[in-house]
Amino acid sequence: MAKKVRSVRVPPEIETIDLSALVSECARHLRDLESAALLSSQGNSQAAEALLRTRQAALGRTVGTLVWEAAKRARQKG
Repeated sequence: MAKKVRSVRVPPEIETIDLSALVSECARHLRDLESAALLSSQGNSQAAEALLRTRQAALGRTVGTLVWEAAKRARQKG
C-alpha cells in the first residue's frame, strides 16, 4: 500500500506555474503519441519517429518556458 504524503515543499518558482497550460501541452503530446502509434501501425515508422522527435522537443521547450515564466514571476513577487 502506498504511503500518504502529508506535505510537499514546493519551490517558490514552481508555485506560480500555469498548470492549465502545462496540462494542455501534455494532452497535446499524448494525442501526438497516439498519432505516432497509428502511423507506426500503418507501416510508416519513419514518420512516427519524426513526429515523436519533433513533439518531444516542443514539449521540452514549452515546459521550460512555463518554468522560466513562473521563476520570473517569483522573482518579481519577492
